[in-house]
Amino acid sequence: MVVALGGNALIRPGEAGTPAQQYQRVAEVAEVLVALTGPAGLVVTHGNGPQVGVHLLRSELLKQQVPPTTLELAVAATQAEIGLMIVQAMSNAQRDAPAPRPVVAVVTRVLVSASDPAFQEPTKFVGGFMDAETAQIQAAELGWQVRRDGDRGWRRVVPSPAPQRVLEVEQVAALCRQGNIVVACGGGGVPVVEAHGRLVGVEAVVDKDRASAVLARALGASRMIILTAVDAVQRDYGTSRATPIHRIHADALRRLWEAGQFPAGSMGPKIEAALSFLDGGGGSVLITSPEHLPRALAGEGGTLVLP
Repeated sequence: MVVALGGNALIRPGEAGTPAQQYQRVAEVAEVLVALTGPAGLVVTHGNGPQVGVHLLRSELLKQQVPPTTLELAVAATQAEIGLMIVQAMSNAQRDAPAPRPVVAVVTRVLVSASDPAFQEPTKFVGGFMDAETAQIQAAELGWQVRRDGDRGWRRVVPSPAPQRVLEVEQVAALCRQGNIVVACGGGGVPVVEAHGRLVGVEAVVDKDRASAVLARALGASRMIILTAVDAVQRDYGTSRATPIHRIHADALRRLWEAGQFPAGSMGPKIEAALSFLDGGGGSVLITSPEHLPRALAGEGGTLVLP
């Protein structure tokens, strides 16, 4: 089973996102996730949008004193930070288990194409929410591209090329076979391209859910769970006609996606990931929030997508 934990699920609206707050959120999720660990193994992936945005903002503000970081290194750094939080939390959540599973985090790279059109049209949100005035100031002073993220405010957008292959998939599979719970594809993985026979990092962020689907298919996972900020996928989201979708087959979900129901910068990549996983032979996909997961697993809400 592959569980994809959204970066926004670790920082709630109105929170500063302090390490203590994030540790608390991860601990809450870990109590539920350890119950999912079975003989087939468990892989946890995670987003990093808010966290990588903090790294980049800190780097920009301090560039006169410290050499600025790159986006690829910021992704790698947040893999380590959030990976440590998950390792600690899931290890602690098993403290009374008769046979606790080791938890390991793997810094993961993902191959993308240098010619991917996403490099010409940034869509991936990173960083925290800003009001319109602050967003325009950051865009002017730091050279960022910014866009409104629904009704929650403005955020920075960066390129999000399609993942082609998770380079460490064999290592992840081997760790699973050895009985470990594995944290991988953090922040979608560090994006790299092939250039003149070498692998080179690029300034982009791979969507975590799309990368998770690629990983889940390569591992032959039977189920994928996508944890995000809402309890269920909604039709006509953000309107007075919004209606939750609790159970749907892939063909029906695909028609809604193709009709433009799920924006590219929001729920779209999650729907694309779900369909990609099911197209590759996956058994089911569950989309819900961390808080609602126990109920969703019991069939009470959430969005269950079937082949």
